[in-house]
Amino acid sequence: MIHLQDVTTTFGEGENKFTAVKNVNLDIAQGSIHGIIGFSGAGKSTLLRNINLLQRPTSGKVLVEGIDLMSLNEEELRAQRHQIGMIFQHFNLLNNRTAVQNVELNLKFQGVPKRERRQRALEALSVVDLSDKASAYPGQLSGGQKQRISIARALVTEPKILLCDEPTSAVDPRTTASVLQYLSDINANLGITTIIVTHEMNVIKAIADKVSVMEDGSVVEEFELRSLKEPGFEPQTSIGRYLISDEISLQRRNKTNELATSVFA
Repeated sequence: MIHLQDVTTTFGEGENKFTAVKNVNLDIAQGSIHGIIGFSGAGKSTLLRNINLLQRPTSGKVLVEGIDLMSLNEEELRAQRHQIGMIFQHFNLLNNRTAVQNVELNLKFQGVPKRERRQRALEALSVVDLSDKASAYPGQLSGGQKQRISIARALVTEPKILLCDEPTSAVDPRTTASVLQYLSDINANLGITTIIVTHEMNVIKAIADKVSVMEDGSVVEEFELRSLKEPGFEPQTSIGRYLISDEISLQRRNKTNELATSVFA
């Protein structure tokens, strides 16, 4: 479904040059839920944006259903992007538009007639159980409802792929479970290939089929989530082992002044 070949993305030039994604090769199966996890600055979000070329790679190939997006002109790329929905961390809703108007936006940009786009927007809201909030403005909605509106907005174009950039980091734990349930149901019922970027391993454990671990711009390890249930299995990399741990470990010091010196030095 999705194949990234030697994808590299750099920013700046000369002494200010920074490589955010380094020679990444990645295969994502059709209909799967694929997690990409790593610490802040690992290159996760840049790699996600490489998939739909919102951030164009410096080099490499991005193939979606066998089509190299890097080889397309602007018009051809826009047409391909209609098949790729995206959910953002901070919702990106327009406060002066109602829920249904926010969901309609992508269809409006595509030139879909008003009556048709309203019908499709209402259908998308129904998928996330927010038909009763169609006339509400973002300021009248909870964080979880806003994220569900953004899911509906991504679904309204009937995409084959759904890119999710930290979709639960702006909501509380209870709402996280609700958002993930909707994404899981959408994947199961509509067969949409879903890629989720997060730094939260509990999110990956709850929903993903496979996970790619990123560190310093590179994919350093991949494994199936079902492997975590196998006796004796553990990730091969230290970053992978750390990320699957549910524990928070603090360094204990013997003297109060040692801690103070460490913190305030």
